[in-house]
Amino acid sequence: MPARRRLLAAAVATAACLGAQALPAAAATGPDQVVSRGVRIPVFYNPPADLPAADGALIRSEPLRLALGLPGPYGPLPGRATRLMYKSTDSTGRPVAVTGAYIEPTARWKGTGPRPLVVVAPGTMGQGDQCAASMGLEHPVSFNGRTVSVGYEDLSVHRLLARGTAVVVTDYAGLGATDRLHTYVNRVDEAHAVLDAARAARLVDGASVTPASPVGLFGYSQGGGAAAAAAELQPDYAPDVPLAGTYAGAPPADLTEVTRAIDGSGLTGALGWSLNGFLQSAPELGPIADAHLNAAGKAALADLSTMCVGDALFSYGFARSTKWTTDGRSISDIIRATPALQAFLDSQRIGRLKPSGPVRLATGVNDNLVPHAQARQLAADWCAKGADVTYKGLALPNLGSALINHFAPLLADQGTAVSWLIDRLAGKPAVSDCAAVPSRP
Repeated sequence: MPARRRLLAAAVATAACLGAQALPAAAATGPDQVVSRGVRIPVFYNPPADLPAADGALIRSEPLRLALGLPGPYGPLPGRATRLMYKSTDSTGRPVAVTGAYIEPTARWKGTGPRPLVVVAPGTMGQGDQCAASMGLEHPVSFNGRTVSVGYEDLSVHRLLARGTAVVVTDYAGLGATDRLHTYVNRVDEAHAVLDAARAARLVDGASVTPASPVGLFGYSQGGGAAAAAAELQPDYAPDVPLAGTYAGAPPADLTEVTRAIDGSGLTGALGWSLNGFLQSAPELGPIADAHLNAAGKAALADLSTMCVGDALFSYGFARSTKWTTDGRSISDIIRATPALQAFLDSQRIGRLKPSGPVRLATGVNDNLVPHAQARQLAADWCAKGADVTYKGLALPNLGSALINHFAPLLADQGTAVSWLIDRLAGKPAVSDCAAVPSRP
């Protein structure tokens, strides 16, 4: 069976197990819906024109039904969820509405001190608003016209809730909220969204977390980069967030290397999401894009802006960007030859600041989608700055697929990563292994 058919079969099987929601394509909307780039979205996700001044301020909230929840003798299991919209600030200094979800756990916190909070920074979900992780908590697998959305972060959320930590999930700027395009892998936008989610969680009615609650950050892939960037920016942007530890799995720290690696892979769609995000954050790059992208490339970027990771795999998996450019060069080659593009990607580099608190950085040694070498270099860069880093190079078998080699460590390491973070939230000291991390991969 061809690879794309195997992926589709796996998605259908997962949908059958989890209870997929099949949504019709966008047409007329009801009073509780709004159309965002051709797809119907709950009107909750449509931000107001005026936003509060304070970062982390709640704009609105409503109850959220967890698809994988059960009734329990002491409350719903694993907890009671609330959908959120809160205020943040983007990389240009503009106010932005960000959506997400807070879950108050039913399980008791067994550590000392107040109940801790974990901010889950989702991995790649896509760029269509319907791909938001908060929607995935309600509908783990959904079909919306041609869109396939899979809420795979639900597993880490439920594992953390079972340990008695409160969890808040961010959708990031522009994913879910309908007023702008998601600025995929923009380190400042993502870091701010993560840190402001922690602030917003304290304001939810019925939340047990307080300003004194220790905070942990948890993310893999795109989420690993967001968590890593948040740990770097916390001292200046959010000193009121008491950061106890950060798990950053497979972080895309060097986008120059990552954009080259994903081109022609099963996740080529992420290259389009990256370019769309760059142009959203830095519209001055638009003339460069117009000069180098041909009609097929511009059409692909427009198409991908509406897609989730599932349908991008089927529609653009293994495509090559040489088909998108006017001169047949790859996007990566154009970036390397264009100072303005290289400078923008260089400004997104993670590792130039010392992260706050202990960090566990894990990456698969055979990961060549979000390349192992650049993630390991991040550990070395942090260690050189005196950071408290626990580095794990996961020596999983090479499974012959860049996509599988990237996602396998997510599952193989997740239990250990959760336990490491729980120990930090409980006040146990971390053991840095910077002495064993070489300066070069």
